[in-house]
Formats: sequence, structure tokens, C-alpha cells
Amino acid sequence: MSLDALPGHHIRRLQQMAVAVFLQETQGFGITPVQYGALLTVQRQPGLDQRSLANLMGLDTSTTAGVVDRLEARGLLRRSASPTDRRVKLLGITEDGAALLADMQPQVAAAQARMLAPLTDAEKPLFMDMLTRLVLAHHEGAPGASDEV
Repeated sequence: MSLDALPGHHIRRLQQMAVAVFLQETQGFGITPVQYGALLTVQRQPGLDQRSLANLMGLDTSTTAGVVDRLEARGLLRRSASPTDRRVKLLGITEDGAALLADMQPQVAAAQARMLAPLTDAEKPLFMDMLTRLVLAHHEGAPGASDEV
């Protein structure tokens, strides 16, 4: 069997290419795709705890802690103790984090368009639907893993 017959090989290569395109389009911001995803997720769900963020993003908790550490050090996210459990840290986006997301929006949109550019307009929603179904079908019980933070 050749690599070309293995969907996992193509998925891994596509992920590598997606990261490269994202970093090319957003190079002036110094944010990785995972960091961008964390900022965006926290912005849309203020008060989220780190474990929930890890689950939503498909990351392990130690990777998520490193991502949050870096974003907090840059003043883009903040942690605060939960009023009901002081051991739980709740996340919030700072004004600088929100401004960064807004500033990045055109470049992020350009990166997404570049990634899907080889597809026709009719193929793009179909591809996204299939991709989403695959991720959702394999998400349950899958360990989060990322070497790109």
C-alpha cells in the first residue's frame, strides 16, 4: 500500500499546509493557529475554564496550559479564580487580545480562502461538511494532542 492510499497521510499533510498558510498570512502577529483558536474560543465563551478549552479545541490539558501561559504572558488572556472553586482558573480575553483578533481578521480570512482555493465554490461547503463529520465522529474519546503551540 502506498502513502497516497492512506487518508491519514493526506490529513497530516493538509494540516501541515494549513499551518504554513496561516503563518504566512498572519506572520506579523506572532500567533500560531492554536493560539488564535484559544483566543477566539475564549472571546466567544468568556469565563471558560482551561479544561473546557482543552476539550473544545481537542488539545491535552498540558498543551492548553502552555498556550494559555504564552497568551497570558503577552497580555492577551487573563486567568481568574472561579468564585465557586478557587482551584479552577477561568479565562477571559483582554482588550489587547480582542484588538489582536480584530486586527488579524482579514489575514485569517485570506488564509482560510487560500486553503480552500483549489476547490470550486460548490465543493467548499461539501468538503467542510465532510471534514466536520469526520472530526465529530472521531472526537469522542480521542486524546487531544498537539506539537504545535
